[in-house]
Amino acid sequence: MQKVKSPRKASLLSRKVLVQAITAMTLSSALIPVSTAVRADELEKPGLLQRYTVNIQDLVIKGLEFVGVPYRRGGNTVESGLDCSGFTRLVFLDSNGIDLPRTAAEQSQVGTKVSAEELKPGDLVFFNTMRRAYSHVGIYLGNNQFVHAPKPGAEIRVENMQQSYWVSKYNGARRLDGVSAAPSRALSF
Repeated sequence: MQKVKSPRKASLLSRKVLVQAITAMTLSSALIPVSTAVRADELEKPGLLQRYTVNIQDLVIKGLEFVGVPYRRGGNTVESGLDCSGFTRLVFLDSNGIDLPRTAAEQSQVGTKVSAEELKPGDLVFFNTMRRAYSHVGIYLGNNQFVHAPKPGAEIRVENMQQSYWVSKYNGARRLDGVSAAPSRALSF
């Protein structure tokens, strides 16, 4: 007799497979050269996984684990749903122990400003989606991709920042280098 998986377990399994696939695509697309010719200076550059710290890798993977979680305005938990700033706050807290402020506007004041040309995985990216600056936030993944909790009725997902909608709404980015973990929430090793 074959054991039938419960819908909840099947959903979690599907989500895990989806996260693994997105992670693999994001990381592999940054590792595969566009052409087979390699310049001499390219040989000396470290691979993607060597360029970014373990904290950034953990942060990106943690963000992708939430893909499929429903959006809920004011949401702070996976069980009840997350809004954009609740999502970024939870990802940074769970992966690095960094306790971000609650709103996207407040998060836009943390860390250092980064130009679009200097974006790295783990940077916070901000958008004007509600007729006010810094009303939406997501986490940059690399290759013009970011993960975010978009809007009511939707789920956390990965999108391309070069889509015309996101290009027209882009406000800027912040890097949290030098922002330390909250002492009470810091992970212990």
